[in-house]
Amino acid sequence: MQDREVRICVVGDELATGVGDARALGWTGRVVARTHFSRPAMLFTLAVPGETSTQLGARWEAETASRFGPDSETENRLVVALGRHDVASGLTVARSRLNLANILDVADANRTAAFVVGPPPGQPAEGHRIAELSDAFADVASRRRVPYVDTYTPLAQHEQWLADLAQGGGTYPGQAGYGLMAWLVLHTGWHAWLGLPQDEVA
Repeated sequence: MQDREVRICVVGDELATGVGDARALGWTGRVVARTHFSRPAMLFTLAVPGETSTQLGARWEAETASRFGPDSETENRLVVALGRHDVASGLTVARSRLNLANILDVADANRTAAFVVGPPPGQPAEGHRIAELSDAFADVASRRRVPYVDTYTPLAQHEQWLADLAQGGGTYPGQAGYGLMAWLVLHTGWHAWLGLPQDEVA
């Protein structure tokens, strides 16, 4: 399994691409830089700015299909990087839950292992709703035994995150914030999900 070509598609909104990061790495670049594969992995970040989970659900399968390998020698993996736009667009939590459930169920039917990263804190006025959304996403993932990274709870009162977010106008973090998100991903089952040793994580 270690010798297979690994292809990872990350689907989500602009946070998945590291908007606001002066180094242009975001959390995805930092995570992959700390992940050691036996063969070079292919990472595809497929992001759409302002996207809700409804819009993500409508496009992800077609966009990943052309990137994933067609044969059994390729290990295809899906990272669902959920943003905060469901809150801003007024989607109900029930609808958001259903959208994620449908994505994970289709991925499972396609035998594509999934990993979910939840929405981080944003504007303080939206804090309660983002927390509620994150809890709902966590429950959906848990019911399907899919790893879920809660980025909201650990960062909501984190001084470095809040300072970084404030510097970026309260919407996007900078280098420090994306570094914190990457740390959470790396310490919430990332290596185990890939079947890799975790001794490289610090």
